[in-house]
Amino acid sequence: MGLVSQAVYDGGRHVLGVIPRFLMPPEITGETVGEVRAVSGMHQRKAEMARQADAFIALPGGYGTLEELLEVITWAQLGIHEKPVGLLNVDGYYNSLLSFIDKAVDEGFITPAARHIIISAQTAHELLCKLEEYAPMDDGVAPKLSWEMEQLGHSPKSEIAR
Repeated sequence: MGLVSQAVYDGGRHVLGVIPRFLMPPEITGETVGEVRAVSGMHQRKAEMARQADAFIALPGGYGTLEELLEVITWAQLGIHEKPVGLLNVDGYYNSLLSFIDKAVDEGFITPAARHIIISAQTAHELLCKLEEYAPMDDGVAPKLSWEMEQLGHSPKSEIAR
């Protein structure tokens, strides 16, 4: 992430790193690039990134990347945000995941509208072009939720009952 942050910063763009306090000592080494915002935990990190971001892009990564990716996809499906979610599919890294998701659509576990949330491309340029063209598809499956409800742990039903 350091190389990506540095390239963005060198290109004249704002860089915001959001990190849970408990990860700061082992994760931050050397010079920081741009702004660093410490938060209380991983959920707050994702919510803060989602508030600040225009889109989400997953680079090839491991469990943490997959966990964050699937959560922002779920948030889009629930209507918490309408931002595009991109996969930088370098050398076909995400092909198996995309095949799994396509099978879940075929089997009826994921709606075609929810499948539309994920955009993939093999190059950064192609992915950015696709992200700029993204228009969310509303499938009407889930009510529109808000960040505040998600962060406070309120369900839509408890909000309606109030």
